[in-house]
Amino acid sequence: MSRQTSPSIVAIERFIQATRDSGYKSTPSALAELVDNSLQASACAIAITITPCDAPGSTFNVDILDDGEGMDATALAEALRFGGSARFNDRRGLGRYGMGLPNSSLSQARRVEVYTWREDDDSPLMSYLDVDEVAAGALTHIPTPARVGWPEVIAAADARASSGTLIRWTRCDRLDNRRLSTLERKLHDALGQTFRYFITEGVALTINGHQVRPVDPMFLMEEASLSGAEVFGAPLEFEVRAPDSDEVGLVTVTFAVLPVFAWHTMSNQEKRARGIVKGAGVAIVRGMREVDYGWFFMGSKRRENYDDWWRCEVRFDPVLDEAFGITHTKQQIRPTEYVRELLTPEMELIGRALNSRVRDAHAHIKARARFAASERRAASLEARLPPPIASSGEADVALLARLGEAHPDLADGALELSRITYRLVEDEHAQSAPEAIFSSVWHDRRLLLALNPQHPFYKQLYGPLADADAEESQALRSKLELILMASARAELSMSDEERATIQRHRALWGQLLATFFNG
Repeated sequence: MSRQTSPSIVAIERFIQATRDSGYKSTPSALAELVDNSLQASACAIAITITPCDAPGSTFNVDILDDGEGMDATALAEALRFGGSARFNDRRGLGRYGMGLPNSSLSQARRVEVYTWREDDDSPLMSYLDVDEVAAGALTHIPTPARVGWPEVIAAADARASSGTLIRWTRCDRLDNRRLSTLERKLHDALGQTFRYFITEGVALTINGHQVRPVDPMFLMEEASLSGAEVFGAPLEFEVRAPDSDEVGLVTVTFAVLPVFAWHTMSNQEKRARGIVKGAGVAIVRGMREVDYGWFFMGSKRRENYDDWWRCEVRFDPVLDEAFGITHTKQQIRPTEYVRELLTPEMELIGRALNSRVRDAHAHIKARARFAASERRAASLEARLPPPIASSGEADVALLARLGEAHPDLADGALELSRITYRLVEDEHAQSAPEAIFSSVWHDRRLLLALNPQHPFYKQLYGPLADADAEESQALRSKLELILMASARAELSMSDEERATIQRHRALWGQLLATFFNG
């Protein structure tokens, strides 16, 4: 009875074609795998070089050169195997499964060559994978690593590192962009965000000779191109047991709120370019490397435009890979139900609070724009008015403190001390004088007038005019503002005794007006 040869587990010529269509969603994510390998090899400098290529169906060649530890012949052959790794399932670094180099490279190029050397080597070892040779059946095993001459990109370097690795992609037929400037820009943005913590700790990552700067979606890093956000509250910390293990890992959740008052004047184009508009989300960071960015752990809260102005980062220990559902390409997470149930309640609650805070800030900004014309009008006529003589009392100090906390833009440094200025705001917490239509305080040559939005005067008269689009309504609303500012300004020319009488009158007037309005 003749024995039939069993088929191989993998039809290699078909597998190599299929693997090109799976796994990596972009050129930056594929290159990030190779940066991972360099960092795992203790590289301090990683240079990505993209050069035009005339090969049919290809636009560029891509070189990734590092000064890491390098590999011997055995390690090089393993590195080119799918699943080959000397660090399989090692959670101390960035890679675990040994799929990164061949899978990411062949997702972008039809041929990948690897040159590597160690200290005292006179020449590098080289081996390769070639999609077309595999598909044709001409290449069935990893070519035995052999000593070759130094590639030009290494020979041309100012100083060759004592050890390192060069990965070369040729016949690149699946890069995201055909324009070099666009490809460079997108790589700078993506890799700068993915590896921001490594860059700030001294890793030199370059693209065509230009340093990759850290891109911080939280806007907290001073080294990033734009910073200025503030951490919101104390970070949340959760101890999580790894599935099917006795190991426990730490999850740290940090929230940040962007400076709405300082940045709202940027143009929409600049906000988009800076990553503010359409940037709402939660950064998922494994150790020091970002692995995903999206709308995670927010429960039933939907993403809104106001959410562009706050950010969140979830950072977890690599021992929790299974808990967060990390894929071998490190491009996304699929958190377990246990992790979702643990993180979502508090994160959703804080997300809703930050949304409300940002919404209030934009309401203040909208009010500022509405008040500006009346404020300028009053200030322009100040020379015709009697000089102020009123002083600030304890009530004024308390009002100023409360309004300063509710309106951070009151301390924006824009005050012109050479003349008296006017500021109108809304006092959402006017419990100390609920009967008042408005309160006022004189401070640093500025008359601050706070409208009480809970008073019937505001709800039934001023508010509807402010919300109306008709020019007539807006003109009448401005007249009402001038009436109130004139009343407050008149008090500044009175003695303290006279002012106390007027303030009592103002309180009684507010009570009577509320009675008349409400019947």
